[in-house]
Amino acid sequence: MDAKIVGWGHTPFGVHKDRTLEELIQEAAAEAIAMAGLEPSDIDAIWLGHFNNGMVADAFASSLVLGLDDGLRFTPATRVENACASGSAAVFAARDAIRAGAARRVLAIGAEKMTELDTRGVTEALAGASYSAEEAGVSFPQIFGRIASGYFQKYGDQSETLARIALKNHRNALANPLAHMRREVTFDFCNRPSDKNPMIAPPLRLTDCSLITDGAAALVMVAEDMAGDFERAVGFRAAVQVNDFLPMSRRDMTELTGARRAFQMAYDAAEVRVDDIDLAEVHDCFTMAELMIYEAMGLAARGQGGACIAEGTVMADGALPVNLSGGLKAKGHPVGATGVSMHVMAARQVTGTAGDMQKEGAELACVFNMGGSGVANYCTLLEAER
Repeated sequence: MDAKIVGWGHTPFGVHKDRTLEELIQEAAAEAIAMAGLEPSDIDAIWLGHFNNGMVADAFASSLVLGLDDGLRFTPATRVENACASGSAAVFAARDAIRAGAARRVLAIGAEKMTELDTRGVTEALAGASYSAEEAGVSFPQIFGRIASGYFQKYGDQSETLARIALKNHRNALANPLAHMRREVTFDFCNRPSDKNPMIAPPLRLTDCSLITDGAAALVMVAEDMAGDFERAVGFRAAVQVNDFLPMSRRDMTELTGARRAFQMAYDAAEVRVDDIDLAEVHDCFTMAELMIYEAMGLAARGQGGACIAEGTVMADGALPVNLSGGLKAKGHPVGATGVSMHVMAARQVTGTAGDMQKEGAELACVFNMGGSGVANYCTLLEAER
């Protein structure tokens, strides 16, 4: 018995100084439950994806959603964490409960309130997702700066390609009313370091880095034998989790080996090829990550990912658009919310409800959410049931 997605909710991503984590969680959950046409009391169990690591004081946040409605009181609620893939961890856990027969109507939420800290504080909190024995004191921009430097040494300078990825995602975000940064930028601005686009961790510039963002997203899932009672239902063609070694020293960091394995396992489970996918929402925490994901998903050979931008394959009007939502780069990256947000965006695409972001005729969508430096890898293929 598999799960079907029948409702979703999504707050605007951005700086919400006047909103608490609790308010963001409840807003997304309320929208998802209402869209599904359910009452809060119908929900059997709840999973919350939330990284936190000191970004807010709410270290025990699993039950915050219960304050939405008295009908949720006594509902089992569990927080899950897997770095920047915490949202997908919540989606997978909620789905597994239905598959195991332990629940029939579940709620998966992802949320993060990052702007309670300044940039330095957020950077230090996120660094907790690295291997402290060897990588302590190294920020994630520095980690991906090292990854980019190694890739450039092996395959040549890709700075212009990274700038074009940033440009693409900023342009895509203009069509997403929920995106954090809906601002037109130019290739020259993204490509040239300047006072407004400084080098953050060479060779990565500010425009190569995702945003510090607040927000939440939620999904309602039901057992598949109930899906006929709902207006829309989205099914899991495949859902794969692959975890790799935590230390970067144990991996070849010129490729995302765990990601490549996750994509291939998902394709095999769904009996599809990359050419069968209509669009993808992938984890562009840095533009360098998106470039390497092109290769991991099989769109290009190792070292040749730049061709996906140069030839237009991943553009909004290309054969396989990537990050039509604007991605983490421009939609924003509230860490725990990201994986759930990706599933919401993909579900909207395959049901034809993505508004100005809509890829015409989209039937099969891919989601790839990554935790750490390619450590936790979640790949999902979603398709509409009708």
